[in-house]
Amino acid sequence: MERTIAARVRGLLRATHPEPAAAVTVVAAALAASSGRTAAGVAAVGAAVLAGQLSIGWDNDAVDADRDRRTGRSDKPVVTGAGTPARLRRAAVTAAALCVPLSLLSGPFGLLHLGAVASAWLYNRPLKSTALSPLPYLVSFGLLPAFVVRELGPWWLLAAGSLLGGGAHFANVLPDLDDDLATGVRGLPHRLGRTGSVAAAAVLLLAASGCLAVGVPGLGLAGVGIAVLALGSAIAWGRRRGSRAPFRAVLVVAVVDVALLLVSGTALG
Repeated sequence: MERTIAARVRGLLRATHPEPAAAVTVVAAALAASSGRTAAGVAAVGAAVLAGQLSIGWDNDAVDADRDRRTGRSDKPVVTGAGTPARLRRAAVTAAALCVPLSLLSGPFGLLHLGAVASAWLYNRPLKSTALSPLPYLVSFGLLPAFVVRELGPWWLLAAGSLLGGGAHFANVLPDLDDDLATGVRGLPHRLGRTGSVAAAAVLLLAASGCLAVGVPGLGLAGVGIAVLALGSAIAWGRRRGSRAPFRAVLVVAVVDVALLLVSGTALG
Protein backbone atom coordinates (compact mmCIF):
# COMPACT_ATOMS: atom_id res chain seq x y z
CA MET A 1 0.00 0.00 0.00
CA GLU A 2 2.76 2.45 0.95
CA ARG A 3 4.57 1.73 -2.32
CA THR A 4 1.33 2.33 -4.23
CA ILE A 5 0.77 5.68 -2.53
CA ALA A 6 4.39 6.70 -3.12
CA ALA A 7 4.07 5.75 -6.80
CA ARG A 8 0.92 7.86 -7.13
CA VAL A 9 2.61 10.83 -5.49
CA ARG A 10 5.63 10.49 -7.79
CA GLY A 11 3.30 10.23 -10.76
CA LEU A 12 1.46 13.40 -9.75
CA LEU A 13 4.74 15.26 -9.27
CA ARG A 14 6.02 14.18 -12.69
CA ALA A 15 2.76 15.32 -14.29
CA THR A 16 3.13 18.87 -12.97
CA HIS A 17 5.67 19.76 -15.68
CA PRO A 18 8.09 20.43 -12.80
CA GLU A 19 10.77 22.41 -14.64
CA PRO A 20 8.55 25.22 -15.98
CA ALA A 21 6.36 25.18 -12.86
CA ALA A 22 9.38 25.70 -10.61
CA ALA A 23 10.95 28.31 -12.91
CA VAL A 24 7.78 30.41 -13.20
CA THR A 25 7.23 30.25 -9.44
CA VAL A 26 10.81 31.29 -8.64
CA VAL A 27 10.73 34.14 -11.18
CA ALA A 28 7.43 35.43 -9.80
CA ALA A 29 8.71 35.33 -6.22
CA ALA A 30 11.91 37.15 -7.24
CA LEU A 31 9.90 39.86 -8.99
CA ALA A 32 7.69 40.19 -5.92
CA ALA A 33 10.73 40.71 -3.70
CA SER A 34 12.29 43.25 -6.09
CA SER A 35 9.05 45.23 -6.28
CA GLY A 36 9.09 45.79 -2.52
CA ARG A 37 6.60 43.22 -1.29
CA THR A 38 6.93 42.05 2.29
CA ALA A 39 8.07 38.52 3.11
CA ALA A 40 4.42 37.56 3.57
CA GLY A 41 3.58 39.11 0.21
CA VAL A 42 6.37 37.23 -1.53
CA ALA A 43 5.17 33.99 0.05
CA ALA A 44 1.60 34.72 -1.07
CA VAL A 45 2.75 35.29 -4.65
CA GLY A 46 4.84 32.11 -4.63
CA ALA A 47 2.00 30.01 -3.24
CA ALA A 48 -0.57 31.40 -5.67
CA VAL A 49 1.67 30.98 -8.71
CA LEU A 50 2.69 27.46 -7.69
CA ALA A 51 -0.95 26.42 -7.25
CA GLY A 52 -1.79 27.86 -10.65
CA GLN A 53 1.13 26.13 -12.34
CA LEU A 54 0.23 22.79 -10.76
CA SER A 55 -3.35 23.08 -11.97
CA ILE A 56 -2.22 23.93 -15.51
CA GLY A 57 0.28 21.06 -15.68
CA TRP A 58 -2.10 18.45 -14.34
CA ASP A 59 -4.91 19.60 -16.63
CA ASN A 60 -2.56 19.53 -19.62
CA ASP A 61 -1.51 15.92 -18.99
CA ALA A 62 -5.12 14.87 -18.43
CA VAL A 63 -6.22 16.43 -21.74
CA ASP A 64 -3.25 14.94 -23.62
CA ALA A 65 -3.53 11.44 -22.10
CA ASP A 66 -4.80 9.70 -25.25
CA ARG A 67 -2.26 11.43 -27.49
CA ASP A 68 0.59 10.58 -25.11
CA ARG A 69 -0.43 6.91 -25.10
CA ARG A 70 -0.58 6.79 -28.90
CA THR A 71 2.91 8.25 -29.22
CA GLY A 72 4.37 6.14 -26.39
CA ARG A 73 5.50 9.03 -24.20
CA SER A 74 7.35 7.05 -21.52
CA ASP A 75 7.98 10.24 -19.54
CA LYS A 76 4.26 10.68 -18.88
CA PRO A 77 2.65 9.05 -15.80
CA VAL A 78 -0.56 8.28 -17.73
CA VAL A 79 1.49 6.18 -20.14
CA THR A 80 3.56 4.31 -17.52
CA GLY A 81 0.54 3.62 -15.32
CA ALA A 82 1.69 5.88 -12.47
CA GLY A 83 -1.32 8.14 -12.98
CA THR A 84 -4.76 8.27 -14.55
CA PRO A 85 -6.57 11.10 -16.37
CA ALA A 86 -9.31 11.10 -13.71
CA ARG A 87 -6.75 11.48 -10.92
CA LEU A 88 -5.00 14.29 -12.78
CA ARG A 89 -8.29 16.09 -13.38
CA ARG A 90 -9.16 15.92 -9.68
CA ALA A 91 -5.72 17.24 -8.76
CA ALA A 92 -6.00 20.04 -11.34
CA VAL A 93 -9.39 21.17 -10.04
CA THR A 94 -8.17 21.06 -6.44
CA ALA A 95 -5.09 23.15 -7.25
CA ALA A 96 -7.21 25.64 -9.24
CA ALA A 97 -9.61 25.98 -6.30
CA LEU A 98 -6.71 26.68 -3.94
CA CYS A 99 -5.32 29.20 -6.41
CA VAL A 100 -8.36 31.46 -5.98
CA PRO A 101 -7.95 32.43 -2.29
CA LEU A 102 -4.16 32.40 -2.58
CA SER A 103 -4.29 34.85 -5.49
CA LEU A 104 -6.78 37.11 -3.70
CA LEU A 105 -4.33 37.47 -0.81
CA SER A 106 -2.77 40.08 -3.11
CA GLY A 107 -6.03 42.04 -3.28
CA PRO A 108 -7.87 42.96 -6.47
CA PHE A 109 -4.72 42.35 -8.54
CA GLY A 110 -5.13 38.68 -7.70
CA LEU A 111 -7.83 38.68 -10.37
CA LEU A 112 -5.08 39.24 -12.93
CA HIS A 113 -3.39 36.03 -11.85
CA LEU A 114 -6.66 34.15 -12.01
CA GLY A 115 -7.08 35.51 -15.53
CA ALA A 116 -3.59 34.27 -16.39
CA VAL A 117 -4.41 30.79 -15.10
CA ALA A 118 -7.74 30.74 -16.94
CA SER A 119 -5.95 31.78 -20.14
CA ALA A 120 -3.48 28.89 -19.71
CA TRP A 121 -6.37 26.45 -19.26
CA LEU A 122 -7.79 27.73 -22.56
CA TYR A 123 -4.56 26.64 -24.20
CA ASN A 124 -5.14 23.09 -22.99
CA ARG A 125 -8.60 23.23 -24.50
CA PRO A 126 -9.33 24.31 -27.21
CA LEU A 127 -6.59 26.66 -28.48
CA LYS A 128 -3.67 24.21 -28.53
CA SER A 129 -4.70 22.86 -31.93
CA THR A 130 -5.44 26.21 -33.56
CA ALA A 131 -3.46 29.03 -35.14
CA LEU A 132 -4.19 31.01 -31.94
CA SER A 133 -2.09 28.64 -29.81
CA PRO A 134 0.46 31.36 -28.81
CA LEU A 135 -2.30 33.66 -27.51
CA PRO A 136 -2.68 32.10 -24.03
CA TYR A 137 1.08 32.28 -23.49
CA LEU A 138 1.20 35.94 -24.54
CA VAL A 139 -1.76 36.80 -22.31
CA SER A 140 -0.80 34.73 -19.27
CA PHE A 141 2.83 35.80 -19.11
CA GLY A 142 1.81 39.41 -19.78
CA LEU A 143 -0.64 39.39 -16.86
CA LEU A 144 1.73 37.67 -14.44
CA PRO A 145 4.12 40.63 -13.88
CA ALA A 146 1.15 42.98 -13.38
CA PHE A 147 -0.16 40.67 -10.66
CA VAL A 148 3.25 40.44 -9.01
CA VAL A 149 4.07 44.17 -8.95
CA ARG A 150 0.42 45.10 -8.37
CA GLU A 151 0.12 47.65 -11.14
CA LEU A 152 -0.54 47.67 -14.87
CA GLY A 153 3.03 48.66 -15.67
CA PRO A 154 5.71 49.47 -16.40
CA TRP A 155 5.00 48.69 -20.04
CA TRP A 156 8.42 47.19 -20.74
CA LEU A 157 8.06 44.66 -17.95
CA LEU A 158 4.64 43.49 -19.09
CA ALA A 159 5.81 43.39 -22.71
CA ALA A 160 8.91 41.38 -21.75
CA GLY A 161 6.79 38.88 -19.82
CA SER A 162 4.38 38.46 -22.72
CA LEU A 163 7.18 38.03 -25.27
CA LEU A 164 9.03 35.53 -23.09
CA GLY A 165 5.80 33.55 -22.81
CA GLY A 166 5.39 33.54 -26.58
CA GLY A 167 8.98 32.38 -27.01
CA ALA A 168 8.40 29.64 -24.47
CA HIS A 169 5.46 28.33 -26.48
CA PHE A 170 7.42 27.94 -29.71
CA ALA A 171 10.45 26.45 -27.94
CA ASN A 172 8.37 24.03 -25.86
CA VAL A 173 6.61 22.58 -28.90
CA LEU A 174 9.82 21.81 -30.82
CA PRO A 175 10.69 18.44 -29.19
CA ASP A 176 7.17 17.10 -29.74
CA LEU A 177 6.48 18.58 -33.16
CA ASP A 178 6.37 15.30 -35.06
CA ASP A 179 4.38 13.45 -32.39
CA ASP A 180 1.87 16.30 -32.21
CA LEU A 181 1.37 16.31 -35.96
CA ALA A 182 0.85 12.54 -35.93
CA THR A 183 -1.98 12.93 -33.41
CA GLY A 184 -3.72 15.84 -35.11
CA VAL A 185 -2.35 18.85 -33.20
CA ARG A 186 -2.12 21.87 -35.52
CA GLY A 187 -1.08 24.86 -33.44
CA LEU A 188 0.77 27.79 -34.96
CA PRO A 189 4.24 26.21 -34.42
CA HIS A 190 3.10 23.11 -36.30
CA ARG A 191 1.88 25.27 -39.18
CA LEU A 192 5.18 27.17 -39.30
CA GLY A 193 7.30 24.00 -39.06
CA ARG A 194 10.55 23.45 -37.19
CA THR A 195 12.56 26.18 -38.89
CA GLY A 196 9.77 28.73 -38.61
CA SER A 197 9.21 27.90 -34.95
CA VAL A 198 12.89 28.26 -34.11
CA ALA A 199 12.89 31.64 -35.85
CA ALA A 200 9.73 32.74 -34.01
CA ALA A 201 11.17 31.70 -30.62
CA ALA A 202 14.40 33.57 -31.38
CA VAL A 203 12.63 36.75 -32.47
CA LEU A 204 10.37 36.76 -29.41
CA LEU A 205 13.34 36.24 -27.09
CA LEU A 206 15.25 39.04 -28.78
CA ALA A 207 12.26 41.34 -28.39
CA ALA A 208 11.79 40.41 -24.72
CA SER A 209 15.42 41.08 -23.86
CA GLY A 210 15.24 44.29 -25.89
CA CYS A 211 12.31 45.50 -23.80
CA LEU A 212 14.30 44.91 -20.62
CA ALA A 213 17.36 46.61 -22.10
CA VAL A 214 15.28 49.69 -22.95
CA GLY A 215 13.27 49.74 -19.73
CA VAL A 216 15.91 49.08 -17.09
CA PRO A 217 18.66 51.71 -16.69
CA GLY A 218 22.10 50.14 -16.71
CA LEU A 219 21.06 46.88 -18.33
CA GLY A 220 22.50 48.00 -21.70
CA LEU A 221 25.05 45.59 -23.10
CA ALA A 222 24.05 42.85 -20.66
CA GLY A 223 20.56 42.84 -22.18
CA VAL A 224 21.98 42.72 -25.69
CA GLY A 225 24.26 39.85 -24.64
CA ILE A 226 21.31 37.88 -23.30
CA ALA A 227 19.41 38.47 -26.53
CA VAL A 228 22.31 37.22 -28.64
CA LEU A 229 22.77 34.20 -26.36
CA ALA A 230 19.08 33.38 -26.61
CA LEU A 231 19.16 33.67 -30.38
CA GLY A 232 22.25 31.47 -30.70
CA SER A 233 20.87 28.87 -28.30
CA ALA A 234 17.51 28.68 -30.06
CA ILE A 235 19.11 28.24 -33.48
CA ALA A 236 21.72 25.70 -32.34
CA TRP A 237 19.51 23.57 -30.08
CA GLY A 238 16.38 23.89 -32.17
CA ARG A 239 18.01 21.78 -34.88
CA ARG A 240 18.13 18.74 -32.61
CA ARG A 241 14.98 16.71 -32.97
CA GLY A 242 13.51 15.64 -29.66
CA SER A 243 15.63 18.12 -27.69
CA ARG A 244 14.03 20.15 -24.91
CA ALA A 245 17.06 22.43 -24.76
CA PRO A 246 15.28 25.40 -26.45
CA PHE A 247 12.57 25.47 -23.78
CA ARG A 248 15.14 25.21 -21.00
CA ALA A 249 17.06 28.04 -22.65
CA VAL A 250 13.93 30.21 -22.48
CA LEU A 251 13.57 29.46 -18.76
CA VAL A 252 17.22 30.29 -18.16
CA VAL A 253 16.88 33.60 -20.02
CA ALA A 254 13.84 34.49 -17.90
CA VAL A 255 15.69 33.74 -14.67
CA VAL A 256 18.79 35.64 -15.81
CA ASP A 257 16.67 38.64 -16.81
CA VAL A 258 15.09 38.75 -13.35
CA ALA A 259 18.50 38.38 -11.71
CA LEU A 260 19.76 41.35 -13.72
CA LEU A 261 16.76 43.36 -12.58
CA LEU A 262 17.63 42.60 -8.97
CA VAL A 263 21.32 43.40 -9.44
CA SER A 264 20.51 46.69 -11.17
CA GLY A 265 18.50 47.77 -8.13
CA THR A 266 15.81 49.24 -10.34
CA ALA A 267 12.57 50.04 -8.55
CA LEU A 268 9.66 48.47 -10.42
CA GLY A 269 6.55 50.54 -10.80
